[in-house]
Amino acid sequence: MSDNVVFYIENIPIKSNLVMAPMDGLTDHPFREIIKRFRPGIIFSEFINAYDYLNNHPFFPQQIIYAEDQRPFAYQIFDNSPERILKTAEFLADRKPNFIDINMGCSAKTVAGRGAGAGLLKEPEKIIQIFQVLKKHLNIPITAKIRLGWDEESLNYLYISRLLEDNGCSMITVHGRTKIQGYSGKANWNAIAEVKKNVNIPVIANGDVNSTTDIIEILKLTNCDAVMIGRTALRNPWIFQNKDIDQIPVSERIELIFEHLDLMIQFYGIKSGLLLFRKYLKSYIDITSMNKENRTTIYNLSNPDQLKSIINKIMETQRV
Repeated sequence: MSDNVVFYIENIPIKSNLVMAPMDGLTDHPFREIIKRFRPGIIFSEFINAYDYLNNHPFFPQQIIYAEDQRPFAYQIFDNSPERILKTAEFLADRKPNFIDINMGCSAKTVAGRGAGAGLLKEPEKIIQIFQVLKKHLNIPITAKIRLGWDEESLNYLYISRLLEDNGCSMITVHGRTKIQGYSGKANWNAIAEVKKNVNIPVIANGDVNSTTDIIEILKLTNCDAVMIGRTALRNPWIFQNKDIDQIPVSERIELIFEHLDLMIQFYGIKSGLLLFRKYLKSYIDITSMNKENRTTIYNLSNPDQLKSIINKIMETQRV
């Protein structure tokens, strides 16, 4: 293994042990354009719903756009049907991602409740079907993201991880919570360490990684190949450079926020770009101390320059 390669997904070299999590409605093309400059080991798409492909959802073409320099890049698909997953994966594979990831970790009621995402953890036979049919028809690596189980009474992460490896899965990401926990409570890093010992394919640890100290600790405890970072990267994309947010000058943070806003407008147009940027704004700046009137004002601005001016004023107050 060369010095700058941390691990391989089959023959794909991964050059950082910090990877960007797929996040529904958040890891879109503009956000990935921001994230790629920090060189995470892997960048994932936002969640790709197989229904959206098969039903020609109007937003689907935007969801699947990616740039060559976002590689290593993977699409993440969710559904509960092996047939629908296969059809969607075949279409996406033609767009030449580095690999395809199957979502078996989403805890949202609309996903897990219909047997997709973490709902698949309750149906091991269906997981086998999914991986067998994908391995039969596709010639790129297939990976998976899982949780520890549906609830505390059904912690089947060791069984599922071995099952995945036995059926051709090339890498497993483990979120250290159950479906029922959602994002509450504390992630169980010890359980992730058990998965790492249980299989011979790469394992990525995920859950409660909020700082560079957390990165060091989770890697040491789990011995995983990499760490997947999600919500923290919305607040601090510099974490992929092993920097905490308080190490980043305010001027640099303002510049990045403005660049992200510009990318959103270029990709979606002014109206939709400003509307969709709200999702990120609450992570970039502290709006909790603002009164309701001011929050309403900032969320309803239709002029990008006015929004930038207000952001600048808010950020400037954070200077020490």
